[in-house]
Amino acid sequence: MTTSIVDNGVNVEALLGARQALAGAPEIAQFQWRSTVTWLDGTHSRADLETFFGFNEEQRHRTTFSFDIDHPLQFAAQDNGITPVEYVLVALGGCLTAGIAAIAQQRKIQLRSVQAAITAEMDLHGILGADPDVRNGFSGVRVDYTIDADATRAEIEALVAQSQKRSAVYDVLTNPTAVTVTVS
Repeated sequence: MTTSIVDNGVNVEALLGARQALAGAPEIAQFQWRSTVTWLDGTHSRADLETFFGFNEEQRHRTTFSFDIDHPLQFAAQDNGITPVEYVLVALGGCLTAGIAAIAQQRKIQLRSVQAAITAEMDLHGILGADPDVRNGFSGVRVDYTIDADATRAEIEALVAQSQKRSAVYDVLTNPTAVTVTVS
């Protein structure tokens, strides 16, 4: 009998080591994520992400990551980037998918392909101020996964369920989060 090595590109030992380190020093688990968004013109702005705080000290990404944010031509904008609400969908899909890869690695399930189709419903009457009874945000979000893996359907469904349970972005979207906005 031969045993194949499962490699989904996730260093589970490092993740489990971090979890174990947190038990002895819970203060290192306190992180602060940051983004600086600069208005460029019209509805076009750019978000830059370079530093964050974690493990009790300032941290730096290997490079500054920049993302253009805009609205499409249909909204009388220039379409220089995806909309802010589309970034929410990107974040949700990215977080859930990363979780699936990590959990599959830990459970020794080899992934061949993982694809998420994320859709969200929104009524523009809210953000345009045309109807005060319509919420500004999504009325619903749907994530449909297509996963090819060396696993049963039940095992794949369990991967997705565990990913939801541990996803920071899923939590942000499904539970109230305090947001404070100030002007300097």
